[in-house]
Amino acid sequence: MSGARSKARIRAVEILFEAEQRDESVRDALVRRRENSSSPINPYTVDILEGVHDRREDIDEFLETYSQGWELDRMPAVDRNVLRVGAWELLYNSEIPDGVAVAEAVAVARQLSTDDSPRFVNGLLGRLQKVKPSLLDD
Repeated sequence: MSGARSKARIRAVEILFEAEQRDESVRDALVRRRENSSSPINPYTVDILEGVHDRREDIDEFLETYSQGWELDRMPAVDRNVLRVGAWELLYNSEIPDGVAVAEAVAVARQLSTDDSPRFVNGLLGRLQKVKPSLLDD
């Protein structure tokens, strides 16, 4: 994986993960990351974080509904946050083609999580992709 957007996705997953582990808001985690790092935060990372934050309730509901037997809080934390980023891109970022959103989430899972994670992420986001029109009707 290379490219600014791919790196932005990884950074977004890392910040979402940190926020969850520290039980703090995504915005607080982003502020802390900016204060403690000399490298700038990619604007697309911020777009992802704001998008996931703003749509978190819907994203989590969709992930839990279509995960086939997996409760969100039982998923590995990295996978859960990779899925949040992938679902936001898939469902709410019209600049990213659906197939790219899924493929990028799978690539992030391959880099950051377990051997089983890419298949799990691909399957769940693939189900969301199939039902996307019905999810966004209302």
